[in-house]
Amino acid sequence: MSLINKMLQDLDARSSGAAASQGGSSAVRPVTAAVRPMPRVLLILAAVAGVVIFFVAAIFAWRALTRPSPSSLIASAKAAASISAAGIAPAPAAAATPTPAASAAASATPPAAPVGMQAPATEPAPKQLVAGPSPEAKQVPVGAVSAEPSAKAGLAEKRRAGPALRASPAPARSAIAEKDEARLRSDAGLNKAQQAENEYRRGLSAMQEGRVHDAIARFEQALAHNPRHEAARQTLVGLLIENQHSDEAMQHMQQALALDPAQAQMAMLLARLQMERNGPAIDTLQRTLPHAAANADFRAFLAGALQREQRHAEATEHYQAALRLQAGNSVWWMGLGLSLQALKRNAEARVAFNEAKTSGRLPPELQTFVERKLQQLPN
Repeated sequence: MSLINKMLQDLDARSSGAAASQGGSSAVRPVTAAVRPMPRVLLILAAVAGVVIFFVAAIFAWRALTRPSPSSLIASAKAAASISAAGIAPAPAAAATPTPAASAAASATPPAAPVGMQAPATEPAPKQLVAGPSPEAKQVPVGAVSAEPSAKAGLAEKRRAGPALRASPAPARSAIAEKDEARLRSDAGLNKAQQAENEYRRGLSAMQEGRVHDAIARFEQALAHNPRHEAARQTLVGLLIENQHSDEAMQHMQQALALDPAQAQMAMLLARLQMERNGPAIDTLQRTLPHAAANADFRAFLAGALQREQRHAEATEHYQAALRLQAGNSVWWMGLGLSLQALKRNAEARVAFNEAKTSGRLPPELQTFVERKLQQLPN
């Protein structure tokens, strides 16, 4: 209210200042408007509001009067504690008389032992008096009475936990699972070749985005649909080698050659990895040789592998076959000269080294190496 009063004082000060500047008297005030009678509708609304306020106040007063006092609650708690300690269960105010069938069933049912306690086998379980309408007192086992509150407490606990469990939200689905489901839906109805092509394209997209593991998985899935998808196989092998997974790459190449041994490039790549590990590179190449006899690169590669194993006679044959297909390769002339020199065929070796030297296509270090070999050959 202080802020409102301050605003009113400011307005009064402004009004007084304006009147003084106009030469008028500061005591002049605006004429009060004539008092109009209150409309009938407003009277009715005010009466209804009063009735509502009256009923609300009556409800709050009734709750306050019927609420138990703290002293009565404390007394009830003390009484319950004393009854529990004495082992006597309080009887209800209006207990129904048990029927003979119910009494017989109760006597036939063995009492349940309380949690953490077990009565001795040789002594009968202690009995507990229950007040009833009949003059004769009936006995019930202590265990049956003490187990009932714990059962009720467990039931109440389950009832409290039930809504919370039902209200707990389901775990959010991952984006990967949603993408997989969308992929499966998009591939529904397609044959294996079409599914393989779709997976191959997804692998290319993942590889371009830098998701290498996802790309590898997509290419492997493409090969699962179509093992003869050469583009997926070659791209997968390249990714595996680039990421230092040579063993897996070799397995994929062996599978590819088992399906189609005519893949000369795949055979040469597998043989190169096998040579680094002293593996059966020559066997790999020779299985593909019937399908690559007219491939100059393949024949020269096989010649180099044979030369590495000191099998110079076979290496000479394959170098010569490669040079018949592509005579201008100076490196192959040099390789042929080395195998001829190892076989003591010096004249033929000199011709081969001269061909390599005069071609002018050798790197400087190899050019020097060939010149030194020529000097070492006997005339």
